Amino acid sequence: MAAPAPLVLVFGASSYIGSNLVARLCELGYRVRATARSPEVLEARGWKGVDLVRADALKPATLHAALAGARCAYYLVHSMAAGKHFGRVEVEAAENFARAAEAAGVERIVYLGGLIPPDAESEHLLSRRDTGEVLRRYRVPVTEIRAGIIVGPGSAAFEVMRDLVLHLPVMLTPRWVRAKSPPIALKNILEYMTRVLELPETAGRIYDAAGPETLTYEAMMREIARQAGKRPLIIPVPVLSPELSAYWLKLVTAVPTNVGRALIGGLKHDFSADDAELRRLVPQRLLTFRESVTAALEAERQHAVAARWTEGAFMFRDYRMDYAYYAKRASGSTLTSASPAAVWRVVGAIGGENRYFYANILWKIREIADWIVGGAGLRYGRRNPTDLRVGDTVDSWRVIGVAPERRLTLKFGMKAPGAGVLEFEVTREADQRTRVTATAYWHPAGVWGLLYWYAMFPAHHFIFGGMTRAIAHRAEAEPLREGPCARGANL
Repeated sequence: MAAPAPLVLVFGASSYIGSNLVARLCELGYRVRATARSPEVLEARGWKGVDLVRADALKPATLHAALAGARCAYYLVHSMAAGKHFGRVEVEAAENFARAAEAAGVERIVYLGGLIPPDAESEHLLSRRDTGEVLRRYRVPVTEIRAGIIVGPGSAAFEVMRDLVLHLPVMLTPRWVRAKSPPIALKNILEYMTRVLELPETAGRIYDAAGPETLTYEAMMREIARQAGKRPLIIPVPVLSPELSAYWLKLVTAVPTNVGRALIGGLKHDFSADDAELRRLVPQRLLTFRESVTAALEAERQHAVAARWTEGAFMFRDYRMDYAYYAKRASGSTLTSASPAAVWRVVGAIGGENRYFYANILWKIREIADWIVGGAGLRYGRRNPTDLRVGDTVDSWRVIGVAPERRLTLKFGMKAPGAGVLEFEVTREADQRTRVTATAYWHPAGVWGLLYWYAMFPAHHFIFGGMTRAIAHRAEAEPLREGPCARGANL
């Protein structure tokens, strides 16, 4: 009888590399356990046979269940989105994980780090180096693969460049666009990461990984623009500091601000890689940058369906390559004493005669504006006043996800330069209160999509807080409206 396939843990599976690595390991026949701080995000991936576990490296008590029985663990946690001093957070997380992996008897940790130039000084680059050093302090052998820009949908550096060429016909760019780096295709880095598991001699070693070319960021942006059918004018100027560049990226890209700020600090360096040893151990044809961009765009076309809103999901971007991968977002949240069931009954009755619970005059103005330009803004109604199912229309919205008493996802149906989603989440807190959250996600289409978002943002900031408060108040009043007889009937 054949021995069962080894169990491999992908720690940080909701990340860009993690989500692709899980799929690849499954293809190779491994048993896979995937972790995230919110496993609900992983459910949308639609992985078959993958064990999904909630775990957080900053909460050591959650690590035992995640690591139990795992022969190998991929460590893919990055904390750039945590804001200032994220390097300290990454070191703490790595230490917690390495200690727990040692206690669990894990045989190997594979860590994806970054190329480190000799003059590195940015927190982003230094934290990548320090994380590897912390993991190696414990007894579990670590294989560290250091890579530069990874070319694929969702890679932060790739998405920064894509947003720039799609959003700006003319770019006044800082000097870092002339810095050089050896980009590597997603397909190639995944091959390296999975093959090292099969090679005992890679334990305890550090390898550089790179593609076959070293290019400037300007050259990379021009190739992305060429494949997108754009011809931006790129003008490097000497006056944009890293701090100004970070604010500039916040305005003209949809990449999360903290991630963009962390990346900018490292982009002023030239990166090089000595990847001869890794090429010898894992021979493969390395894709050129042009081939890598083509493969990235094709990968998006293949990932056409998602179970709920997921960052970058192609269907929620209207199947458009020129809509930003990352979404701008605005949200509001309220705690209530009402039960999740009561809150869900209110949320599920949205639209139609109930309208949107708060500031309906603003919704009306937006609907009239849409009708004027030929949209469906004044189309009111729904199939059933209380029941919702995927595919239903609610006024101009379309229901694309329903998880009763947990989540409702509506796709924006009015005319605008981009694609949008409105998602309601209902969660039970530790104190037994219920939290209702409404979040708007917007994937802008070029500069007009960004301008539309900024024009609407003040209204969004005002509306969603008020909307969730109104939902909470209605849910709390629901037993009073039902009366004592109705309450007794539910006992």
